[in-house]
Amino acid sequence: MPGSTTEATAAPKGPPHDLAVLGAGPAGLAGAVTAAELGLSVALLDSAPQPGGQFYRHPVAATRAARPEALHHDWSTFADLRDRLAASDVTRLFGHHVWTVTRAAEDHWTVHALTGEDGGCDEDGSGDAGQRPVVVRCRALLLATGSYERQLPFPGWTLPGVVGAGGAQAMLKSGLALPGRRVVVAGSGPLLLAVAASLTAAGAEVPELIESSGYLGYARHPAVLAGQPHKLAEAARHGTSLLRHKVRPRNRHAVTEAHGADRLEAVTVSRLDRDWQPVPGTDRRIACDALAVGHGLVPQLDLATALGCATRRAADGTHALALTPLQETSLRGLWAAGETSGIGGAQAALVEGELAALAITARLTGRRPAPASRLRALRRRRDRMTAFADVVAAAHAPGPGWTRWLSDDTDVCRCEEVPAGRIREAVTEYGARDARTVKLLTRAGMGWCQGRMCGWTTACLASSPPVGGTHAPDHRLLAAPVPLGTLAFLPEAPGSPASPPHSPPHPTEGQPS
Repeated sequence: MPGSTTEATAAPKGPPHDLAVLGAGPAGLAGAVTAAELGLSVALLDSAPQPGGQFYRHPVAATRAARPEALHHDWSTFADLRDRLAASDVTRLFGHHVWTVTRAAEDHWTVHALTGEDGGCDEDGSGDAGQRPVVVRCRALLLATGSYERQLPFPGWTLPGVVGAGGAQAMLKSGLALPGRRVVVAGSGPLLLAVAASLTAAGAEVPELIESSGYLGYARHPAVLAGQPHKLAEAARHGTSLLRHKVRPRNRHAVTEAHGADRLEAVTVSRLDRDWQPVPGTDRRIACDALAVGHGLVPQLDLATALGCATRRAADGTHALALTPLQETSLRGLWAAGETSGIGGAQAALVEGELAALAITARLTGRRPAPASRLRALRRRRDRMTAFADVVAAAHAPGPGWTRWLSDDTDVCRCEEVPAGRIREAVTEYGARDARTVKLLTRAGMGWCQGRMCGWTTACLASSPPVGGTHAPDHRLLAAPVPLGTLAFLPEAPGSPASPPHSPPHPTEGQPS
């Protein structure tokens, strides 16, 4: 019975799964189905109710979308993975929010998750939303947790109508909804091309596409570009679409202020110098009712850094996991694929997921699961795409001067309403030199998002020069909000005191949702 001495103190018999894959995007799907087809018992966990991740995001059922593939390119690849998943014996645990991972031995991992919307916590953290704690035990672990959008704040960025560039695309894919009728797309990176093309195809007017850096840096690497013809073709398709819809591109410009009373009405666009400082006298105002803005993506590393995995600094100043040639992290028995190893796109994620699955199968079974030629081919493809991703990251890396458009009264931490002036005061008056010290002095990063939105900016303001990439990634014990009741009644180690009577049920072994 729940809370009994037997349940609380009984030692587990061993991991019921060979492999647990965290994340059901391109990398996680490729890893899970490949490992299952090679004979491993696999559990696949994701917080979403269905597979696909952010890249293959589906319209919600209420939209009754007849052709979800119309909003995607390369849908056939996802359809193949989805069909292989359905035909496999993979234990599918969707709607599961992983909040931590523990390790008893190199081949004995425990994944802790909560079911329910947003992990089952109410906004006040009370945990009354019908959550259920679940544990999944496994011999090996594959992290495919993806990334989140990097935002560089500016005055007015909290106005209704200002959304992330990826967020605008997610609205369109999942809700078939536009953020507005006249949408300025701004920020930095090739994602902006896809977002602007999607919005115009759906009927929005995009008066300008504002790119803070440019694409001339690509031309310095012709050999790398030649190795990625599909990327060039994709860029050409987007460019043709934007030309057809008369979208005006602006390189070396940025949105430096948003205007409006109750919601967005216009944005100020300024030309930038080579360091991303606004050039005086170049401000222009563009009327719009929505702004889709983003400056690239940041690898989601919470679970990995909590375990102590080594990281490396990427060309754009973000941090990614440091991996072996076969996708293993610095922690033996833990592999990673997709954006956790660096922002490289869906095709790179698919290759890395398959490569990791082959390496995991070889480790667990002691046999070679594929010909050596297959491994060499996958590694060559992965290396070519990684080289291209490095070129992209370097070309669109934020310059140190961008903080010049941050006025002191601009909120940096939206959750805790901490303005830039208070962070600057912590640096100049109290000697803060890193984001962690700033957080202790100002509460920046202590809110619901745990610094995912403001962490980069806080690090930029605290560092000198303000490049934002010299700080180490945060180490968080918990990767998602967890009710105290769940923490209080985790399964105890063998020999520990019994649970108190009438305690809530212990976490159950994961079952298909």
